[in-house]
Amino acid sequence: MGTPSIQFNESPEDPFGIDRAASAVVDDEGTVVGWSLRAQDLLGYPAKEVIGRAWRDLLVDSHDLPVARSAVAEAVRAGGWIGVLPVRHRDGSRVHLGFRARAVIREGGEQEWFLVGAPAAEIVAWQRDRALLDGLYRRSPIGLVTYGPDRRVIRVNRAVEKASGVPAEAPVGHRPCEFMVDEDAGPADERVRHVLETGEPLIFTEQSARTRHDAGRERIVSVSAFRMEDPTGQVLGVAETIEDVTARHRAQRRLALLNEASARIGTSLDVAQTARELAEVAVHGLADFCSVDLLKPVTLGGEPVPGAAGPLLRTALSPPEHRVPFQEGDVVPLLPESAQARCLAERRPILEGLLSLRPEWYAMDRRRIELALGLGVHSLIALPLMARGLVLGVVSLWRAHDSEPFEDDDAAVAQELTSRAAVCIDNARRFTQQQNTALTLQRSLLPSTLSDLPAVEVACRYLPASGEPGLGGDWFDVIPLSGARVALVVGDVVGHGIHAAASMGRLRAAVRTLASLDLEPDEVVARLDDLVSLLAGELEASTDDNPSAIEQVLGATCLYAVYDPVSRHCSLARAGHPAPLVTTPDGEVTVLDPPAGPPLGLGGLPFETYDLLDLPEGSLLTLYTNGLLEAGYGDVDTALEHLRTCLEGTTKPLDHTCQAVVEALLPKGHLPTDDVALLIARTRMLRPQNVASWELPPEATSAARARELATAKLDEWGLAELAFTTELVASELVTNTYRYATGPVTLRLIRTHCLTCEVSDTSHTSPHLRRALSTDEGGRGLFLVAQLTERWGTRYTHDGKTVWTEQPLPSA
Repeated sequence: MGTPSIQFNESPEDPFGIDRAASAVVDDEGTVVGWSLRAQDLLGYPAKEVIGRAWRDLLVDSHDLPVARSAVAEAVRAGGWIGVLPVRHRDGSRVHLGFRARAVIREGGEQEWFLVGAPAAEIVAWQRDRALLDGLYRRSPIGLVTYGPDRRVIRVNRAVEKASGVPAEAPVGHRPCEFMVDEDAGPADERVRHVLETGEPLIFTEQSARTRHDAGRERIVSVSAFRMEDPTGQVLGVAETIEDVTARHRAQRRLALLNEASARIGTSLDVAQTARELAEVAVHGLADFCSVDLLKPVTLGGEPVPGAAGPLLRTALSPPEHRVPFQEGDVVPLLPESAQARCLAERRPILEGLLSLRPEWYAMDRRRIELALGLGVHSLIALPLMARGLVLGVVSLWRAHDSEPFEDDDAAVAQELTSRAAVCIDNARRFTQQQNTALTLQRSLLPSTLSDLPAVEVACRYLPASGEPGLGGDWFDVIPLSGARVALVVGDVVGHGIHAAASMGRLRAAVRTLASLDLEPDEVVARLDDLVSLLAGELEASTDDNPSAIEQVLGATCLYAVYDPVSRHCSLARAGHPAPLVTTPDGEVTVLDPPAGPPLGLGGLPFETYDLLDLPEGSLLTLYTNGLLEAGYGDVDTALEHLRTCLEGTTKPLDHTCQAVVEALLPKGHLPTDDVALLIARTRMLRPQNVASWELPPEATSAARARELATAKLDEWGLAELAFTTELVASELVTNTYRYATGPVTLRLIRTHCLTCEVSDTSHTSPHLRRALSTDEGGRGLFLVAQLTERWGTRYTHDGKTVWTEQPLPSA
């Protein structure tokens, strides 16, 4: 007969139970006097073969006898015994049985021994299960809670007691809502009810766990639960295992915070916006309150001074609804020995509880913060914002009320967060620096002031692009011309950045140079087109690795208009530029349709002049770049209609009209992604009493006649002081036409801010200024004219040319 096999049940029974164990009775002499049926089953001996015989002769082999005698002696000495002995089976095999022995005193004082035995394997399994159960409640590092059918706690183990700080007996007899914080108790009670009713186990369910004993201490636990049943299926309750995963949960949350920061910080190249993004992310996952204070040069795009510790500007604050001593834009004093000052000086994070700070700092700052915020701040982390070796500012993180104080791990995460944000802020600072440089360059190339001209009253607006590509190459100009005329120019170099601004400056200078030649608008645009082609060729030869620069020049557009206040005649030409608008004094708005012409730099195609005759005085000429129509509306036609509406029937001052156009086409808060240039001119007309014109015959006496007419008109205007000079100028110019031209001669005097004298003829020959030798009889006329006047020049028309001079009026 072999060793009986052991069946391990889910709930092993006590192997020494009366219905499972073998039992025998031995008298004090070692004779068996009692034998049970279970003993017969285990060892094969029927009672009749055992009773009356000595146990050592029947049940123990000779070589096991010393062990058996030692066990008997131990039992006698202790009055009982528990141990394992090898026992001989009836078939001769050995069976290891575990025994319990107990001395029994019979009536009459005789002593007998009652023995209970069971297979050793069953005893070991039973003891292991009991040790496991005991270990779960006493030594297991994983929490264990058992609930009864009424969902009340039956027992908790030592791990739960240690983690919660609540004595193990405190929760017994209570439901979760009676010893846990309300917002955590509800899910816990619902979890137990669900398992109890459905029998479905829960595996690794994470939730918050806070006890009323320590409500401010939050723990994240992983809970697994199953329903307990007896062999008959009777529900006994629910068992939960609880593992504290707070550290892992916080680590995951910190990683998620850093991942979120990568996506949310640095979405724009604006320093203040990037700082706000940092503050919002920090409050969302790390702190209750965050402030970002930057060195003042950083906020302006400048380079921070090495070693500088101020001044600091409050650039971002979150949550922004709290009333704090320093709002965004305020200067924040850096108190000596404060955490912020130390972190800047030592260039490392400083983690402190407020109560550990210096008394004077505590009295000055914490009192203000607590009174103003009502936050009950209890700890902070101050971190330097550093990027590429530069200190940009300081970030302050605060925790308050029921939030747990900052730990070293929080400081490490905060440092990683601010390091990433610092790079984004520094990128924004560098972009702002580049933008400011380009903007300074561009503004220096644009007209600083627009003088009051006799031909037009002007108002303008220039708005640089605020998008990431940077400002562009839009420009405008108002150029005084001879004869009281004025040139209005608006242009756009396609592209952004310093290259576009520099190209714009070159084109604007070229336009002014061409305008001084008094060319027709189509000729000015044509020569500008030749210049752009020449510049593009130079760039192509010198910047093979930078094709974008060539593209910026090739993409230039321009509109050039000339208005004459005497004739009220306006002529214009454009090169791929948006058409201008004309608003008559009665409020009617017309979009002009001059020949568009190709953009500058393409070459090979002609440009045409578009003429507006007899333009009413007080008309508005509106010139603009395409950024105005593309800024606030997706559809250009819609934007153009809004522009027409703003210009219809306007009687406001010109500057107000200009501002109204900008506000209508650029909604409030909308940042244009391209430059916007707007130029509005209200036309004027020179009164007839300020213009005098005479036609003279091509005769030798015309010079004398010109002197007489000029002197008489100057006397009439009260400008007798200029009579001598004007007589000489008029005489010399008329004499030249008589000698070198044919056809009638026209003499015209114009009185504006200066005195203009013009002599026109039908010849296209150009007079040249030269210095006559002492032996020359002539050649000194134009030299004298140039010396006696402030400016002089020649302009050509289809019918001939006009030589003009300008003299300043007497100061009186």
